[in-house]
Amino acid sequence: MSALRALILGSGFAGQGHAMALRDNGVEIVGMASRTQTVVEQIASDMDIPHATTDWQQALIDLKPDIVAVGTPGGAHVAPVLAALDQGCHVLCDKPLATSATDAKRMYNKARDNGVKTAYAASFRYQPHALLAKELVAQGVLGEPQETECVSHYNLDPLIPFGWSHRIDLGGGRLSNNFTHKLSIILHVLNAQITAVNGETRNDMYRAPIVDGVHDFRERGKFSPKNIEDPALEWNSVDSEWTYTVMARIQSAYEHRTPISSVFKHGGLQPRFASDYVAFYGSTGAIFIEGAYAQGPLHLTRDKKTWEQIPLPKYITESIPQIQNDTQRNWTQLAKEFVADIKGESYSGYQTFRDGWLFQEVVDAIRRGQGWEEVSQDV
Repeated sequence: MSALRALILGSGFAGQGHAMALRDNGVEIVGMASRTQTVVEQIASDMDIPHATTDWQQALIDLKPDIVAVGTPGGAHVAPVLAALDQGCHVLCDKPLATSATDAKRMYNKARDNGVKTAYAASFRYQPHALLAKELVAQGVLGEPQETECVSHYNLDPLIPFGWSHRIDLGGGRLSNNFTHKLSIILHVLNAQITAVNGETRNDMYRAPIVDGVHDFRERGKFSPKNIEDPALEWNSVDSEWTYTVMARIQSAYEHRTPISSVFKHGGLQPRFASDYVAFYGSTGAIFIEGAYAQGPLHLTRDKKTWEQIPLPKYITESIPQIQNDTQRNWTQLAKEFVADIKGESYSGYQTFRDGWLFQEVVDAIRRGQGWEEVSQDV
């Protein structure tokens, strides 16, 4: 089979990461499209990508890729994804899949009807310690799974320059860019689906300074203004949530008499005192993983009295890409499973647009804040 060919949409952190992930799995990167010509030309040159453009529509027509990888902010996903699906391309899309469940469902339905493969990159489920937790739960260390917790506090800079993260319609909000990863971890470890949700959000950042020059969101803190009293400084309003509290009911494939209770608590602008963590509790044991995204280490109690730290088995670390950066390693693992499925080698259970749509149903319900809502699985 000749090498699969991919077009990358977005030249920022996610776009570059998707390009590296696909390339590491034998895919030829034939082009990159982004909004600023000088930037996309520089990034494409640095990455040895032969075609750089700001016209993604023409690139789709001219390059005829097998795969389109979408690494732009969530508010810019719908049109290019639908166009790529209409052209018969397989699509890998970063989270959020869309900024509304209605749009996300349209994208999922079109992919299903067109018979193409899709991948949804809420990809921190591949964290090594999360994979270890999945094995331990399967071995029965929890007994009957009963509840989970995900707690994190980031103490983010409240003067981050205005960008997509400050607007829900652009794909911003901590639910879209933090909660999605945590929900993915919980569901993967427990081999489960979410059946109902209840929650609330809070916007602690009412305005953000307008500053030129930010391209890679990882560098945005370097552009924070030093003098917020400067009369020449311009501001834009913010409507995305920076704090959320979510309760969910989880239905696992493992035997449990009542729905598993899950709590997700995140304070984007609040300081951290103790470790962020992901935890799983059962009738006989519990698992505690340090880090907001289960970075580790992992601690286990089998009797609810004594805890032991469980080292990562060599076979787990060797089963995933040998990449130090968590985000890039997880993207590369997702791309590995996606490409294998496209080639007809195997489907390993990686997340697809169906997951992206269901996750957006959950996010929309939390943002409505109207109490418990059932999460429909009906297409």
